[in-house]
Amino acid sequence: MSLLDNVKVFFDQAANKLSIDAHVRQMLEEPDRVIEVKIAGTEGGVPKVFKGYRVQHNNARGPYKGGLRYHPTVEMDEVIALAALMTWKCSLLNIPYGGGKGGVSCDPTKMTKEELEQVSRAFIRALMPNIGPTVDIPAPDVNTDGQVMAWMVDEATQIAGESMLPLLTGKPVSMGGSLGRAESTGYGVAITGIEALKKIGIEPKGATAAVQGFGKVGSWAAERLHKMGVKVVAVSDISGGYYCKDGLDIPDLMKYTATSKGHLIEGYSAPGITKITNEELLTLDVDLLCPCAMENQIDTEIAKRVRAKVISEGANGPVTADADAILSERGVVVIPDILANAGGVTVSYFEWVQNFQHISWTFDEVINKLDGMMIGCLNDVWEVAKSEKCSLRTAAFILAIKRVVDAMKLTGRI
Repeated sequence: MSLLDNVKVFFDQAANKLSIDAHVRQMLEEPDRVIEVKIAGTEGGVPKVFKGYRVQHNNARGPYKGGLRYHPTVEMDEVIALAALMTWKCSLLNIPYGGGKGGVSCDPTKMTKEELEQVSRAFIRALMPNIGPTVDIPAPDVNTDGQVMAWMVDEATQIAGESMLPLLTGKPVSMGGSLGRAESTGYGVAITGIEALKKIGIEPKGATAAVQGFGKVGSWAAERLHKMGVKVVAVSDISGGYYCKDGLDIPDLMKYTATSKGHLIEGYSAPGITKITNEELLTLDVDLLCPCAMENQIDTEIAKRVRAKVISEGANGPVTADADAILSERGVVVIPDILANAGGVTVSYFEWVQNFQHISWTFDEVINKLDGMMIGCLNDVWEVAKSEKCSLRTAAFILAIKRVVDAMKLTGRI
């Protein structure tokens, strides 16, 4: 099943509960606008024409919002699915945004810094007629970061002839970015996981966790879990994984990956650690599992062997629809991606607000506001799941879809 297929299954489960008719479903599922652009550039010194995409899914509740990713596998169906997830994510957290997503089909690992800058500036130039600080606000995603956002803001400012800081979020702090943005997605994954553990009677101090993916999301999730007394016994990335029954020294591991080749955990050594595969990590006997890598990591076979009590989805779509049904039947609590990894877009919203108001919040202010919104949202979803006798994922979609439907009715779109 593709990510788009999975999103449709999850949407339909909630839409059935809400008794939404076919016409309204079509209005909710199909994107408002699909943009495809060509970008002239080079990859490893070889001239190429790249395909760029931006999908604007739904803006009933506010401007489109979502990241831009650079990856060889970027294609339209994936971007449409991710844009839809952003609509539901922003609605669920009650942030005044709609959903969007974009990307370029390229391989950043084969590109020089100059080539990345060239493509980034060309991409934002191509998108400028269809985006704006109150229209569509892009952000970083897979293989993009604050530097890419800085190039794009600079290019957009030159085109517009005025400051375009609120056009993009995820910028470096020195260019109007928000403190806490780097940590936000991972911190949200951690805090929702911890709160869910409490709800099923497991205290965080001394609880065990495994984190798949030790990049921009997983590393910060692991760091916060470690800080809050959770024993992170396993982590992994594309280079493999490590396990230690007494818990890994996460600050030491983060120090190692800050300077390691490709920022990978490969080559790390410490007393008591052993190598494990990603599959072994996903089926460890732990209290909390945080899949923070790529989509479709937990399929039906893995789902039958998962031993975690709670899964907090750091990646987009890490659990397939079929696997999700198995986990639900087995009583595994799954905090869905549209809630668990919404910390990033929440702090992006904070950044946008700070840019417009020309103010700057402290790190603690940002994280306290983030925690309040994430925990409040988890509580709301938990209550809906209880009253509707459904999974947290279906409950989250019910809340998110209902808010978008209400906004579309109020504006006369449906």
